Amino acid sequence: MKHRVVYFLLFMCLSVITMAQSFAPVKDETSTRKKIAEIGKTSNSIKADFVQEKNLAMLSEKITSKGTFYFKKDNKVRLEYHQPFKYLLVINDGKILIKDDAKSTQMDMHKNKIFQEVNNIIISCVNGSAIGSTDFDVKMLENAGQLKLEMKPIAKGLKDFFSSISIFIDKKDYSVNRIEMNEVSGDNTIINFSNKELNGNIDDKLFSVSK
Repeated sequence: MKHRVVYFLLFMCLSVITMAQSFAPVKDETSTRKKIAEIGKTSNSIKADFVQEKNLAMLSEKITSKGTFYFKKDNKVRLEYHQPFKYLLVINDGKILIKDDAKSTQMDMHKNKIFQEVNNIIISCVNGSAIGSTDFDVKMLENAGQLKLEMKPIAKGLKDFFSSISIFIDKKDYSVNRIEMNEVSGDNTIINFSNKELNGNIDDKLFSVSK
């Protein structure tokens, strides 16, 4: 269950990309970093549909899941998986609620270092600080419509788990379109988001961590 929760904690900041595209180094990195940070500070809430593709090194078939993602300041996250199974993950003020069918589990994120590190990635994606994170060596690329952050973990807890993480950002609103996570094991997870709603009204009740 630990690895499963770690994947879910990372599924944040989001829209859609339908095909691979070529990228070149960012021309004005200072200005781009500033813009991402400015937009991130004004992102109070996000709601989006997502499609998750999990590619296992030992299997030829990919595992596809679909659901709805919610985020609200400060540090409130809700992930609802609808297909092919129902699964719920809620994070609020360091507490985690997991519901799988009829079973509910509560966890304290502060008691698990990897959960804390992954939660920091989530928040840094939303507030734009990912580009300045000391946990990663970040390379910034761009094409006509998107930015790409190639993030190589240098912090031990993350370095032992992930070989690289790529974040794709829409230049229209500077929100994240897609996340690609490559694990040391050879497994790969890709998350695409669609139907994004930024700064809408999201009920605080959705982030309750009570069983």
